[in-house]
This record gives sequence, C-alpha cells and structure tokens, in this order.
Amino acid sequence: MKSPLLALPGAVPAEGADEGVAAHYGNIFREQRELAEGRGFVDLSHRGVVTVSGADRLSWLHLLLTQHVSELPPQQATEALVLSPNGHVEHALYLVDDGTTTWAHVEPGTQQALVAYLESMKFFYRVEVADATADYAVVHLPAGSTASAEGAAAVRELPYGRDLFVPRAELAELVGGYGPAAGVWAYEALRVEGHRPRLGFETDHRTIPHEVDWLGSAVHLQKGCYRGQETVARVHNLGRPPRRLVFLHLDGTEEKLPAHGTEVRLAADGGAGRALGFVTSSARHHELGPIALALVKRNVPVDAVLLAGTVPATQDVVVPQ
Repeated sequence: MKSPLLALPGAVPAEGADEGVAAHYGNIFREQRELAEGRGFVDLSHRGVVTVSGADRLSWLHLLLTQHVSELPPQQATEALVLSPNGHVEHALYLVDDGTTTWAHVEPGTQQALVAYLESMKFFYRVEVADATADYAVVHLPAGSTASAEGAAAVRELPYGRDLFVPRAELAELVGGYGPAAGVWAYEALRVEGHRPRLGFETDHRTIPHEVDWLGSAVHLQKGCYRGQETVARVHNLGRPPRRLVFLHLDGTEEKLPAHGTEVRLAADGGAGRALGFVTSSARHHELGPIALALVKRNVPVDAVLLAGTVPATQDVVVPQ
C-alpha cells in the first residue's frame, strides 16, 4: 500500500520489506538526530493493522499468545508472539487495548495470515477479528516528542516513543502537526542500536524467542498453556538456545554494509572459515557509525572478532551464552 507521504519533498521510496513508505527524505543522519532528540515522526503506514473486539477478546488472546494479556489494562502497550507447535516464531504483534478493542500492528504483508489463524481459533468465543490495514495507518513519534496524539484511534506508549493508529484517510493531514518527517532508514538505525528484533529480519523459520531476546518483552514465562509453550519452558529451564543475537560494531572503512543473510565467521579463520551465523540487520548510525545485528551460534566466544562477509566486526552481547 503506497503511502501518500511519498509525495513529501525529498522522499526516496524504500524497497524490500518496507516498500510503500520513504526510506529517507534526503538526509539520513539529520533524520536520525531529530528522532533521537524527540522531534519528527516516521511513516510506518505500510505495516499491517489487526483489531480484535468483543467481550472475550483479552481472555481469548491470552490463550493464543505468548504474553499475559487476560488482565491487560487499557492503554498499556505490550508485545506478543504466535508460535508454531514446535515453538518457532510465526508472528510478532505490537499491542494495545483501548478498553473495547485490542489493536495490533504487524510486519507488512503478514496480517492476512495472522487474521486467518485467529479466525480459525474463534470457536465459541465472543470475538471479532478484522484486518484494519485499509482503514488505519501506523505513525511513530519518538520519545520526548511533544506532538499531540489527537486524532489517533489508539496509542501505544513505549520507552522509545509512541505508535499511533491513525485513520488512513487523514494520514497526510495529521502528520502536519508531528514535525519533520524521518524515513524508515533512520528508524531502523535506532532499532538496531536498541537491539530490538524484527520478524523476518532477526528471525528465520527455526527461530525460538530465546535466541533474539524476546523473552523479556514478548513472552510471559509464568502464564498458562499456549501453542509452543513446551519448547519455551524446556529451553528456559533446562538449556540454552542454539543461537544468540549479537550487536556488531562494523569496521567503518568498508563502503558497503553487509546485507541481510551475509555469513558471519571468525576473523581469525578468514573468509574461508566456517559460517557461524548471519547478519540480520545493518545500518549507518549517526553516532556509532556502521552497526548491525547478527544471529550466531551460542558457543561463539563473546570477545571474538568476527567477519560479516568481508567486514571485520566486534560484538556486544545481547543474548548471553
């Protein structure tokens, strides 16, 4: 779904998973600095929006999701996952309940599969599930923003900002009061800096929540049964995940960032060494320079210098060994 904000001056369209919104508006570092200082907004209108209404919505979602949401207070933001029977991550939901409806935004293009799954699990529960992407768009305001959220149907208050669900028909009008526009490249650089995983980037078909640090934000370890819980409990109680997320400081002398999927090796073994993982996301940060997230085997030494493709990199621990 192509955003009307691509008509703003300087807008350069994003590609790949973020197609439909602007990658940047002409100055990626200025846009990052504005967001870091609490000014501006990010157009995330390409993301899917799913709503669940009805008297049983929270107790029903509690049975399906990894998060404890049966008593979720109105206006309190949370995250949750849908897992496969084997505990692999299938969907990531960014939630808030307004007292009558639960709102969630999800990765672009995943909302149809999520709605289909939720519909298949309704049974006798008093719930209504809807794909609201055509009617509502997501806009992000950074932490510290003084912009008014008036006009938003729902708001997720977060440590790093606010996610607004706004009527799609009013998107272009509402953002006029939010300050300067920043593209998804700036948003992604701050996400990578914050070690926040993203479905389809930090995950593949066999990712379990422990590997990417979702236990802290999207999984409740003391709640009742849900699909995939056995894997979550077993790995948490008896062992360690087979892989772990790391934050990489990339050598700044290389002009090109390693793309998603670039193999990671020990620098001591050189380019012919055995692949120990892959780059999940990379970005150019306005202060840190080139940075990335990567998923590597659990036993990779935490102090080892790595090679992301041909780029040397040191690592910060995100998920402990």
